[in-house]
Amino acid sequence: MLPDLVIGSGPAGVSVATALLARGRRVVMLDGGKDLPPEAEARRGALAATPPERWREDQRTAWQAGQFDAAGSEVRRFGTGYAMEPAEATFAATDGLALRASLAVGGLSNYWGAAMLPYRQSDMGGWPISEADLAPHYAAVLDFVPMAGVTDALAPLFPAVPMAGRSPIPPGPQARRALSRHYPSDRFHLGLARQAVASGCTGCGMCLHGCPWRLIWSARQQVARLRQQEGFTHRPGPPVLSISETGNAATVHLADGTSVEGARVYLAAGVLGTAPILLRALDLPDLVMRDSAQGFLPTLQLARTDAAPDRMPFHTLPQMFAELTDPAVSPQTVHAQLYGWNEYYERDLRTNYGSKLPFAGPLWRTLARRLVVAQIFLHSDHSASARLALAPDGRLQAHVLKNPETWGQLKRAATAMGGHLRRAGLQPLVFALRAGAPGSGFHAGSTLPMTRNPGPRQSDPLGRPVGRQRLHVVDASVLPAIPATTITLAVMANAHRIGAYNPG
Repeated sequence: MLPDLVIGSGPAGVSVATALLARGRRVVMLDGGKDLPPEAEARRGALAATPPERWREDQRTAWQAGQFDAAGSEVRRFGTGYAMEPAEATFAATDGLALRASLAVGGLSNYWGAAMLPYRQSDMGGWPISEADLAPHYAAVLDFVPMAGVTDALAPLFPAVPMAGRSPIPPGPQARRALSRHYPSDRFHLGLARQAVASGCTGCGMCLHGCPWRLIWSARQQVARLRQQEGFTHRPGPPVLSISETGNAATVHLADGTSVEGARVYLAAGVLGTAPILLRALDLPDLVMRDSAQGFLPTLQLARTDAAPDRMPFHTLPQMFAELTDPAVSPQTVHAQLYGWNEYYERDLRTNYGSKLPFAGPLWRTLARRLVVAQIFLHSDHSASARLALAPDGRLQAHVLKNPETWGQLKRAATAMGGHLRRAGLQPLVFALRAGAPGSGFHAGSTLPMTRNPGPRQSDPLGRPVGRQRLHVVDASVLPAIPATTITLAVMANAHRIGAYNPG
């Protein structure tokens, strides 16, 4: 019996592989295989072996230097950029798309912010699947992914993932203060953030640089577990070029000229990894990728908190989630992730304003301690998109298709959300609202959207392109749209759903 082939080891890849193994299928996972370099692993181990209050300042500084030294939209964790491909490795040409690819074991989940929410049914209008279809697969995914959080004001919006019995990462003083002052509203919902983080957080504040204890979940952890299961093979190697199929099998063609045969192929290489494979396999001139636009709204916490937000224990993942459900602003949910103090704030203030007030160091520190930044996301209907095509050298050419309503919609959302946050003691600085570049929020996909009656550049509810029976696309590429709420949990549940289905 031929095995099923899974291309990619990120969140979608491990989810579909887990579902296939539960069905008794044999699985071969193909990916780029990059992993944390030995010197970075040694630094991580040294930090993890020592309580954070005993870390030397040079250890802390060295751990943070990788991200602080990163250029442009590059992200680093654990002092290295191993899990994010530089733009020139993916694109022959692009005019501002900030999305990046990964060839690492675990994909971009090595670097993510761990924010976790399901999709709301009200944001899935016209989809061939429903919130109820995904609900059992959210539960299956959360059997191997930890989820921190509580039942609070967010619970009525997201019934597909009950929070009973879960525990939160202890919130910082800024979140405690804001939540204590927040009042209920039928159009604005503020609660503790939900994160994919295991118990045992020490509050060392290194979340944005790489948790030394690896408590922030990464798909590489599930790859390690799958390796222990009978019937699973992890096969790192050369990139996948294309996929063909016959009546009884599917063949994956690799860049070194070799090929691998399987019963079915489940394509989970990430949006930018999947696109060139589909362009070759389906002989398409281009694909259009949809994005969830993001912007940053700084707020100032006017009242003093019961403790300094920059003193351990604290974490720098999102502290709160805010959901705006106001039809006067958008027919879809507007989502925000609110971040309390982190070491970026003071650095940004010094960089942008230090030359004008060179002796104001204490001011920047004081101001940074009062900042709470809302990262606001919009539905893809309000956002830019990008046309992806193959360049002659095999890389992608990306052309951003701007949406003229994005900035106005972002300002409306920030103004409305800022009004509600003001009542929670957070003074919005709407004049300082800043839009992120297209793709910079890493909430993107919908290049081959699922529909009940697919045509060209679409897929059926099992992620199969027109004319293909043994190729299933299971990553964010097949989402019919990109809602504003967090993307990873929904992508994982959909991939698990497709893997759990027996197409015969």
